[in-house]
Amino acid sequence: MFVVFLFWTLVEVPYEALGPEITMDYDERTRLLGLRDGFVLIGILMAAASPVFLATVLDLPATAEGERTKFRIMGALYAPFLVAACAVCAVHVRERSPQASSPEIPLPFWENFKAALKNRPFVILLSAYTVSAFGSNLPATLILYYVQYVLGSSRADVYLMIYFVTGIVFLPAWIRLATRKGKKEAWLAAMAINTGAFAGVFPLGRGDEMFYAVLVFLSGVGFGGTVALPSAMQADVIDYHRWLTGERLEGFYIGIWSVAKKLAAALGVGAALMLLGQGGYEPNVEQSGPVVFRLRFLYALVPSLCNAAAIAVAWAYPLDRQKHAALRRALLERRNTPWRP
Repeated sequence: MFVVFLFWTLVEVPYEALGPEITMDYDERTRLLGLRDGFVLIGILMAAASPVFLATVLDLPATAEGERTKFRIMGALYAPFLVAACAVCAVHVRERSPQASSPEIPLPFWENFKAALKNRPFVILLSAYTVSAFGSNLPATLILYYVQYVLGSSRADVYLMIYFVTGIVFLPAWIRLATRKGKKEAWLAAMAINTGAFAGVFPLGRGDEMFYAVLVFLSGVGFGGTVALPSAMQADVIDYHRWLTGERLEGFYIGIWSVAKKLAAALGVGAALMLLGQGGYEPNVEQSGPVVFRLRFLYALVPSLCNAAAIAVAWAYPLDRQKHAALRRALLERRNTPWRP
């Protein structure tokens, strides 16, 4: 598993770094990266459904050997398809050619890192996204526990389907809103919807499945915006780094973003399971009142508090459409002149 995720990171970072290079336009980036992330969500949904699909089509038994057979077939199908898809992307998506105004000698890593810390829009965006991502990984980890032990239901897969399908369906609406009102405003609205929905989940209990389904739907409405809009905003802060240093460092910034994203996921998953275990959780038995309360608190209130904190941080994000247009004009003026830091 370590090797799988290591090599997937080697694929993912340069792939995501190509996105900001394709266009410099403020709104076109929103459409382009929103479309990319929308297909990522579709891929996740297909991947989640494929084990059940294969087991049904091939009539595999629900045994250990049946599981091994199922995942052997998935590996055999996925591996060549993944290699072919990445090869097509690498061949047909071209990098931006070096600009005449770039420094003749690239800055060393630590100089770029210091410049990234001076990149105020990036620091604000990364901080808000990391806090929000930490909170969102708690319900992603605990949904199976919440549905089983709080709601008394076995339909977690149905609620996950509602969440992902709703996120995909409403993603184009978030892209249009970001084009009309601005990326920051649309992202804040998406996080606010998520915050309200998760806060409403906290008081639910056994038998409240209909209310929960409605709140999952509302959370899914905001989900697409929280996935796609930060990517488009991230592309803009890379332009600001070029204004600071003369270098375009898509891979550098995507790498930092990837580390923060994985750290938030690791801390979110680790904290959720550790705190649940410390509270006295025992698998496959009726949980005590304190364990159920802790589960509700971790699943609903902590993500809401994280989103509220992220909204407060993101409120200070300064790069809107007008400021990005001024930044592009400044960069164009430097294009045909030697770079002077």
